[in-house]
Amino acid sequence: MARRPVRWGIIGCGLMGREIATALLRYVHLTGTEAAPEVVAVSDINPASMRWFEENLPSVRQATRDYHELLANPEVDAVYCAVPHHLHQQMYIDIIRANKALLAEKPFGIDEAANQAILQEVSSHPQVLVRCSSEFPYFPGAVALAERVRSGQLGRIIEAEAGFWHASDLDPNKVINWKRQSLTNGAYGCLGDLGLHVVHVPMRLGWHFETVYAQLSNIVRERPSADGAMVLCDTWDNADLAVTASDQGQTFPLRLSTKRIAPGQQNTWFIRVVGMNGAVAFSTKFPKTLETLTYTPGSAQAWQQQDLPYRSVYPTITGPIFEFGFSDAILQMMAAFSEEFLGHPPALWACVTPEETRRSHRLFTAALASHESGCAVALDEGSAHG
Repeated sequence: MARRPVRWGIIGCGLMGREIATALLRYVHLTGTEAAPEVVAVSDINPASMRWFEENLPSVRQATRDYHELLANPEVDAVYCAVPHHLHQQMYIDIIRANKALLAEKPFGIDEAANQAILQEVSSHPQVLVRCSSEFPYFPGAVALAERVRSGQLGRIIEAEAGFWHASDLDPNKVINWKRQSLTNGAYGCLGDLGLHVVHVPMRLGWHFETVYAQLSNIVRERPSADGAMVLCDTWDNADLAVTASDQGQTFPLRLSTKRIAPGQQNTWFIRVVGMNGAVAFSTKFPKTLETLTYTPGSAQAWQQQDLPYRSVYPTITGPIFEFGFSDAILQMMAAFSEEFLGHPPALWACVTPEETRRSHRLFTAALASHESGCAVALDEGSAHG
């Protein structure tokens, strides 16, 4: 297949910007894809952050502190934008208006009002591909879980659970950053930067959120600044949501959790679904292990563990005996976006859609209201059923 160029600009040259850039460098790892992506432009207010790109990516021909200059560059086809949440609304709108395809970061607006403003711009520019980042569902175990649930072989769903936990904020002496202050991160706290990862698969399984009861925890209430002075840390560290979900008219409890303070956890993403005829579970803690349970009335009930081969959504040169990892998930997500940009339908599922970000904001806004009131809050997902 002849390769077609997709020329990327990256706005926000931090940790995830570097991950995206190196994933695009690995695109030759894929087989049967058409895109030939390269990073041609970068933008960050900190010149030191751009230096890594200039030193390691020969394709970069523009490095600018003003992202408007990047958007004016006719060589840029698509933009990956990873900036603090309070900047999402203006920057995402500017990118869309510049007619650049956009792979955005979570939560796609600092709050529901910002999200609605971005979605209005998306609607006004239907020719522009706009998606949001969420890479964990591309793990083979997550794909296998989704296939098993979609097949109906679990029977009626009894309950489900999904979460994303880490312990990066366990140290109370960790210097504060923008994600730990509501002015830049938003009122959602950990739901803003972790929550979309957790609801991505449940939404793709066709589940709807009917009610939510939330317990939110601000555990470390102040942290040292870069100069050592203690400053207010006013975002939620952990969030536990008890959701009433529905699938084909049948309701079941869905427990969702996002945690920045989960001792012993290092970026653990997981999902478990239990039905009347079977169950299935996957966690990135054991990246090649799928747990399954199949039973019939009167039979023995036993969980089984299966080692999964390296089987990705977009085929690669990697042999099946090897293990899938985080960087592979990033590559698969970039393939989903790049191939969709070239007009190919997603091989399994697209990156998170703008409509799915709307649903996530509705859920997280209801969770804030629930925590404030101490009561469950109903969600109007009527449009999602249509």
